[in-house]
Amino acid sequence: MNTDTSSAVDDRKPTGGELAGAMETRGGVHRGAGDCIELRRLHRFFGKTKAVNDISFSVARGHVFGYIGPNGAGKTTSMRILATLDLPSYGDAFIDGFSVINDPELVRRRLGFMPDSFGTYRDVNCKEYLDFFARANGLVGRERNQRLEWVLDFTGTAGMASKPIRGLSKGMKQRLCLGRALIHDPAVLILDEPAAGLDPRARIELRKMIRELADRGKTVLISSHILTELAEMCDSVGIIEQGCLLATGSVEQIQRQRETHRELTIRLLDRASECAQEIETRTGIDRTLVDGTLVRFEFEGDLEAQADLVAWIVGRGYRVAEVASHKKSLEDVFLQVTEGLVQ
Repeated sequence: MNTDTSSAVDDRKPTGGELAGAMETRGGVHRGAGDCIELRRLHRFFGKTKAVNDISFSVARGHVFGYIGPNGAGKTTSMRILATLDLPSYGDAFIDGFSVINDPELVRRRLGFMPDSFGTYRDVNCKEYLDFFARANGLVGRERNQRLEWVLDFTGTAGMASKPIRGLSKGMKQRLCLGRALIHDPAVLILDEPAAGLDPRARIELRKMIRELADRGKTVLISSHILTELAEMCDSVGIIEQGCLLATGSVEQIQRQRETHRELTIRLLDRASECAQEIETRTGIDRTLVDGTLVRFEFEGDLEAQADLVAWIVGRGYRVAEVASHKKSLEDVFLQVTEGLVQ
């Protein structure tokens, strides 16, 4: 009796875990550890305008990288090159180890791109829209149906699969666009301003989806003007202005690098004005302000220098009740690093 069942048709519906594992393997997520996005001395010129000027950075597999910069800084141009929609003037970029110049077809199989604005077909419904892009990406038969089912469920659009796109809210259209980027199970996602125009709840839900995708092994490069959300969502960030990368690393690393000045607030039980006058005699002190029993000032130095300063104040006989140090937020760092220049 022939016991070979390799050619048998399995009509059993796969479980969520089996389907998720199949999706991730097909998209190349498990090719191994290492950098999944890499830009090597990337340049893109438009006449005399240097839209991207010698940019290099990499993003590890399964990480979320926040791309930050003012309008016209070069973010979208960089993303378009990564998505093989434009070619660099010099340099190269790699997606999952494949060059955007030499292997664009292989890059596209591993990449999902969500532009800042996308065209929709007003007279088709959500499922028809996603099905079109599933077919365009070569998905057929059972695999296509499984991908459609998973994407509709993951993005929360299953309940409106039959609803015309023209009737969707901004938030639901963004979910649908994310679904389009996910339909072929890419290893890498490039998201250009995905939270633009969304209400607070929609932004929170989008942030959760992106973190879940990273936890599944997807590598995500995301641009946004909502810096507080990037600080919570991203493993690392890059700050770009006038086509140049000004800083890169984790939020904490960049904060430490730029934290040569911090704002200190000291609450005293008495003699606040007298204490402020003595503090002003110290080096590295600027912008001293007295507000009742509070003394606020800019302080230049690290945490050890801050501890020494507080010990000096106590040693001078002042009764310190509370010390607060204002840590620079990502927005503070962005304002400090950039100059608001455009091209």
